[in-house]
Amino acid sequence: MKSSLRPTWPEAVIEKAATIRLLALDVDGIMTDGKLYFTASGDEMKGFNILDGLGMKQAMAAGIQVAVITGRRSPLTEKRMSDLGIDNLIQGREDKKVALDELSDTLGIEAAAIAYLGDDLPDLPAILHAGLGVTVPNGHWAVRESADFCLQTAGGQGAVRELCDLLLFARDQLEETLAPYREPDA
Repeated sequence: MKSSLRPTWPEAVIEKAATIRLLALDVDGIMTDGKLYFTASGDEMKGFNILDGLGMKQAMAAGIQVAVITGRRSPLTEKRMSDLGIDNLIQGREDKKVALDELSDTLGIEAAAIAYLGDDLPDLPAILHAGLGVTVPNGHWAVRESADFCLQTAGGQGAVRELCDLLLFARDQLEETLAPYREPDA
């Protein structure tokens, strides 16, 4: 008998996750390790985790919309989101709750049906406003204390993927998503 390596999620979190229609994400500290890298000529570099990319694609294929709200402006973020097919990219916004409300109005999705994943104080108003506010273990202590749930995986290390798996699990779609990889010849 296999032991389960899948994270265990509290039932109350699973219940909230089952109603999510939009996953909104911060970038630095969530999709990246939160460090800023620059070349000698001043060009910015970012490292995005490939696990997160596939998780977002799987979530979108299951009918969950994905959006990104970030305080920084970065052509690298724009390129990565474009590569993933994420059209809802809002850059240069420190007022993340306001940006989330604007996105909610545009998409016609109420706050209760939104999950927001962030790690630092500018994310806190959006985390508190969303139906499911989530953070990472390397997030600021006040954010960890206030979020509905803290993931097991650190930002930049596949945290987005963990949340995507949780959302798919809550919708009874995780096994369906994993099946093609477990049975590649079927």
